[in-house]
Amino acid sequence: MRIIILSILILGTLFFATISSAELISGIAAIVNDEIITIRELNREFDLASKDVEKKDGPLSAESAKKLRSNILDSMVDRVLVRQKIKELNIVVSEEEIRQSIEDVKKQNRFSQEALVSALLSQGLTFDQYKAQLKDQLERLRLMSQEVKSKIQVSEREVREYYEANPSLYKEESTYRARHIFLKISKDALNTDIKKIMEKAANVVSEARSNSDFAALARKYSDDPGAAKDGGDLGTFKKGDMLPEIESTVLNMKPGEVSEIVTSPLGLHIIKLEERSAEKMKPLESVKASIEDILYRKKSEERFTQWLQELRKGAAIEIKQ
Repeated sequence: MRIIILSILILGTLFFATISSAELISGIAAIVNDEIITIRELNREFDLASKDVEKKDGPLSAESAKKLRSNILDSMVDRVLVRQKIKELNIVVSEEEIRQSIEDVKKQNRFSQEALVSALLSQGLTFDQYKAQLKDQLERLRLMSQEVKSKIQVSEREVREYYEANPSLYKEESTYRARHIFLKISKDALNTDIKKIMEKAANVVSEARSNSDFAALARKYSDDPGAAKDGGDLGTFKKGDMLPEIESTVLNMKPGEVSEIVTSPLGLHIIKLEERSAEKMKPLESVKASIEDILYRKKSEERFTQWLQELRKGAAIEIKQ
């Protein structure tokens, strides 16, 4: 089970690797301002990413591998730039904030401390490494809030335009209100008993179609225990709420119509459709918050991409590989 943690960018820790005390660091893949990304680090991330891709899509072609490697290096450059900006702005996350975030993770996953440590170890992480990653992520979130999200606004006009452009997302399904008369057929009923119940049901259908007081007939004939009080009222429901046999019948009925005999695993049903509402749009006010959230996240992603591009323009970046 993967552990849910706040995440903006995939974490990568820049490190200098030595093969032996006599050797220098591995070859340089890129230089970002005054920081180095080593080929060893790039290889490590490429190996992990390529294994994930190959699990899903099979072996990588040479062209695909080259593109993947280039994308990974771009991502690593972006992470270095973000880390440098965090340092420049003196963004600091306290130990208490980290502790609280860990408690939130444990609560979301219903983990004890021991279970969390065990889950981390199964992912190749120690608890201290996890804390360091979480600290890094929280710093990035704070940077996002300070540099990107605080500068984003979603207007009333944008919300309305999105609402009107996506009617299928905000349709209110048709609703139905119906009554039924239920005639029970027991599992051990003989054929002669079933025949009598079917004949009774046919008579009830005829009577229901000539008698406007369906509720009174439900009280008189229905084997549904609640019918004596509610007159066989099934209440208001939407598609998917009722027994399939009843639903398929109701969907093809007009208000005021009485159905033929409907057979279900429970017995026989005679249904009257009382009301049927047409599909309509949900009120804008009821979905406004969710639309604002969609637009806010979309703008955040676009603004973050733009912000990174601006950060790149002002940086000294040298790609070696």
